Amino acid sequence: MITKPKGTYDIYGNSAKYYNYINNVFATICEYYNYEYIRTPIFEDSELFHRSVGETTDIVSKETYDFKDRGDRKLTLRPEGTAGVVRSFIENKMYGEVNQPKKLYYSGTMYRYERPQAGRFRELSQIGVEVLGSDSPIIDAEVISLAYRTLEEMGILNVTVKINTLGDTSSRENYRDALVRYLKPHLDKLCSDCQKRFATNPLRILDCKVDKDSEVLKNAPSIMDYLNDESQKRFEKVLEYLDYLDVDYEVDSNIVRGLDYYNHTVFEITADIADLGAANVLGAGGRYNNLVSFLGGPDTPGIGFASGIDRLMLVLQELNKDKEIDDGISVYVMAVNEEERLTALKLVQDLRWCEVKTEMDYLDKGLKAQFKQADRLKARLLIILNSEDLQKGLMTVKDNLTKEEIKVDENEILDYIISNL
Repeated sequence: MITKPKGTYDIYGNSAKYYNYINNVFATICEYYNYEYIRTPIFEDSELFHRSVGETTDIVSKETYDFKDRGDRKLTLRPEGTAGVVRSFIENKMYGEVNQPKKLYYSGTMYRYERPQAGRFRELSQIGVEVLGSDSPIIDAEVISLAYRTLEEMGILNVTVKINTLGDTSSRENYRDALVRYLKPHLDKLCSDCQKRFATNPLRILDCKVDKDSEVLKNAPSIMDYLNDESQKRFEKVLEYLDYLDVDYEVDSNIVRGLDYYNHTVFEITADIADLGAANVLGAGGRYNNLVSFLGGPDTPGIGFASGIDRLMLVLQELNKDKEIDDGISVYVMAVNEEERLTALKLVQDLRWCEVKTEMDYLDKGLKAQFKQADRLKARLLIILNSEDLQKGLMTVKDNLTKEEIKVDENEILDYIISNL
C-alpha cells in the first residue's frame, strides 16, 4: 500500500470543516479590510528564498526542499509566503499602480523539512497578509489588528500580541555589536547552532528554541537600550495606535523573528490555552522595509504576518472537543421509483440553488433505509415523494424535530422550505 510522505497529512471529515472555516473567516475579514487575494507559485527560483530569507537561517540552511527540474533549473518549494508575494509585486510592477499601498492576502501550502510535531508538518498551510508601499505606524497597527481580530472571530480568546522593535539599520547594528560583546564570553553555554549563529547572525540566537530559557539569554542586553530617537518614537506610535484599537499587547524584547529581512516592528500572537505548550504561538510577522529593493525592486517599505492553518485547526479542535460540530443538512429528499427520482433530482437542484443544504439517495435504497440515512445526516426537514401525491401536485414535508407532517403544493414547496428553516 502506498502511504503519504512523512510530515504530510490528508484533510477530510471534521478536519476539512475546520480547514474551510479558517480560510472563509480569514478571507471575509481581509475583504472587510480591503485586502486583495494573491496566489503565487508553490515553487520558485531557489535564489528568491536563499536571498530573501537568508542563507544563515534555519529555513534555508536546513529546511528548504531544493531540487533541479529537467531543464537543470534550481527550484525550491516555497517555505514561506512573503518572498513570493514581493517577487510578484516587483515582477508585475504593482508599485506603479495608482492605488497604494498594495494590500494583499494569501492562503496556501508551504514546505519545510523539519521534525513533524503537534501543529507543525513538512507540508504546512498558511494564511497571511502583506502590505507594500507604506511605512506608516498606522499600517503596522492595522496588520496586527487584522491578525488579532481574525483569531477572535474564530472564537480564540485570551489572545495577546507580543511585540518588539528591531529599530532601523543604525539601531540594529548598534545592538548587534553590543550583543556580540555580551555573548562572546558565554558561547560555551549555548547550543551548537547558536555558536554557529554567533558568527553569521547573532540576533537569531535570541530566537533559539533550545536556549530560550537559559540565564545567558535572559540577561542579554535589550534592543530598547540601543534604539535611536526616530526608532523609539516610531515604536511608541505603533503601541499608541494598538491602544486605540483595543489590542492587548505586551512588549517582549526577545521577539526577533527568525528571518533576516525584518526591521522595526516584529510581533508574535499567542493564546493562553491549556495543553498547547509551545503550540500557543498562533501567528507572527513584522516589517521589512529593505526586502523589495534587496530583490531588485524600487525602495518600498512593507509589513506582513502569517499564521499556520494546521496550528489553528489544532487550537479549534482543542477548544471545541466537548462540542459537536454542526455538520447536519437542511433537507433530505426521499424517492423510491423512477418518476419520484426525476422529481427529486430537479427539486434537490432547485433547493441547492436557493442555498439550502440538500441531499438525496443515490444507492437505490428503500424508504426505511432512507429514513435512517436522513437521521445519520442530521436532516432538519424531510421531503417524502410518492407517485400518488405527485399526481395531485402535492409533496409531504416532515419536520425531523417535531415529527409533524404536512402536505404542501409542489408550486409552493421552495417558499415553504425556506420559510421553515
